[in-house]
Amino acid sequence: MSVNLTLLIVMGALYACGIYLILERSLTRVLLGLMLLANATNLLILATGGYAGLAPLFSKDTPARDYNDPLPQALILTSIVISFAVTAFMLGIIYRTWVLARQDDIQDDAEDLRVAVTPSFDAEDDAEVPAETSEFPLTMLGSDGKDVSDRGASGGDTDRDTDRVATLVAGGREMPAEHAAAEEKPGSLNVDHSPEGGGK
Repeated sequence: MSVNLTLLIVMGALYACGIYLILERSLTRVLLGLMLLANATNLLILATGGYAGLAPLFSKDTPARDYNDPLPQALILTSIVISFAVTAFMLGIIYRTWVLARQDDIQDDAEDLRVAVTPSFDAEDDAEVPAETSEFPLTMLGSDGKDVSDRGASGGDTDRDTDRVATLVAGGREMPAEHAAAEEKPGSLNVDHSPEGGGK
């Protein structure tokens, strides 16, 4: 099969421009990039069909190699319909964004930024000794790893027991058990919460 070099050059240029535009933050540029990618894909499918031939209408006198392949034409028609639907959908999103915010750029979401800076350390999952890190102190392990709690309920020396602080070894570091329990509550203590839409 021979390929038209001009179609390949145009297709490569359309793909390059389309990918560049998709990486922008403007929704209009993203839409233009999607349109360029759709047209480049149509040219790619057209190039796979080879040179033009006879119309694919069966005749006993015409050899099979002289016919044009109808499959790329059907795929291009399907691609045009899909790209039209995606373009209409993107135009609706662009219009709604302009009505609500009077801007075309995609903004950083405050909740996404908060989740991004939240540490991946989980006191319950990353602990060397599995421990229940709830807000109820009687359900946590003591610092010796055996007692249920550091609060002297087993008849030990209460003065010695009250001086100890319950700790957990997790993620290669030692931390107080109450900090580990705080990690499980809504709203991490390690994150500076800012109002919605505001930055740090």
